[in-house]
Amino acid sequence: MQYNPLGKTDLRVSRLCLGCMTFGEPDRGNHAWTLPEESSRPIIKRALEAA
Repeated sequence: MQYNPLGKTDLRVSRLCLGCMTFGEPDRGNHAWTLPEESSRPIIKRALEAA
């Protein structure tokens, strides 16, 4: 995995990330776009394979 400096800090972060805010239980919370677990798993699996 490749890392880059974060701004002018000493922190280094990966060049790619997967935002998972929309993954979870649609019945919990107030986001109409939430993907249920069975729909989220293939996306997460592919991201892990590509890492």
